[in-house]
Amino acid sequence: MANKGYDVEGDGERCGDSAEDRLQQLKDDAKAAQPGHDAAAFLAAIVESSDDAIISKSLQGVITTWNKSAERVFGYRMEEAVGRPITILIPDDRLDEEPAILARIRAGERVDHFETVRRRKDGSFVDISLTISPIRNADGVIIGASKIARDISDRKRAAKHQDLLLREMHHRIKNLFAITGSIITLAARSAQTPAELAASMKDRLLSLSRAHEMTLPVFSGREPVTEQSTTLFTLLSSLLSPFEDDADRRWRLHGEDAPVSADRVTTLALLFHEYATNAVKYGALSVAEGRLDITLCSRQESFEITWLESDTRPAVSARSAESGFGTTLEQMVVRTLNAQVSREWQPHGLLIRLTVPRDAFSLPS
Repeated sequence: MANKGYDVEGDGERCGDSAEDRLQQLKDDAKAAQPGHDAAAFLAAIVESSDDAIISKSLQGVITTWNKSAERVFGYRMEEAVGRPITILIPDDRLDEEPAILARIRAGERVDHFETVRRRKDGSFVDISLTISPIRNADGVIIGASKIARDISDRKRAAKHQDLLLREMHHRIKNLFAITGSIITLAARSAQTPAELAASMKDRLLSLSRAHEMTLPVFSGREPVTEQSTTLFTLLSSLLSPFEDDADRRWRLHGEDAPVSADRVTTLALLFHEYATNAVKYGALSVAEGRLDITLCSRQESFEITWLESDTRPAVSARSAESGFGTTLEQMVVRTLNAQVSREWQPHGLLIRLTVPRDAFSLPS
């Protein structure tokens, strides 16, 4: 019979030992089972291999540690950063953030997912999300702060792109309703019977649909459809065909036509579709007597395109000068084409001059 009070396996451990003693024994056993394990070194390896920039600083704001990802995100090597003030990373207009952060750290608070902007060594800026925690010594005294900085530039760009797409969608939908109303008015002028009105509306809406498709990337299943090269006058004719008047052509093209490569069709279509939309909503194509003349002049190193609206009310035309997404869209396209654009509000209507390099109608091979 085993002696009372001793382990039946005979290892010498008393059944009456405290829970703390048993826990300590388990820790000692675990440590003995991993003789090569150094917790501090293990933690340092995790920090060094993290995809996020991990930095520590003193309560005076001096950088004390700097991992590899911090070097990748901010551009400073460890030996360049350690010992320098954390303000080397903070843009001038955000320097007030640091005192506020240090005040919270001294109070023992943690800062979670604080989105801000920091400056790289080369002077460029990076969008980051910061998580900042107090660092305490063995006595529990706060001696510094650790910062985890995650680069969120891609997320910010994606959000900005999404916002741009939503604004464009809103802009297009509003324009389509406005254009459809103008097409109904235009078709009603020449239609003698309901059947003629219906047929005219159908043809014009189909033309509008074809024109609208030219301003969008086209996909069929998984593979993009290869766009076809065309000429500027063919492109303009397609965009303006919904606004023809059976009795009298309200728009005319002048000058010598020029080829447009497949890669530039959508870009140019976006620009001229915007001009046509404004003409239908506010300008020459919004009134019965209005006229539109588009002239292409070829020069040695550039093309000059003049968009002249006439016989329209200046007060109505001026409305198209209002800033909105259409203006943003025009600026984007003009930058893409490396072009120059000017507007002149004449007594009889709007004159737009667009000067583009000759190679703007085709992408370099």
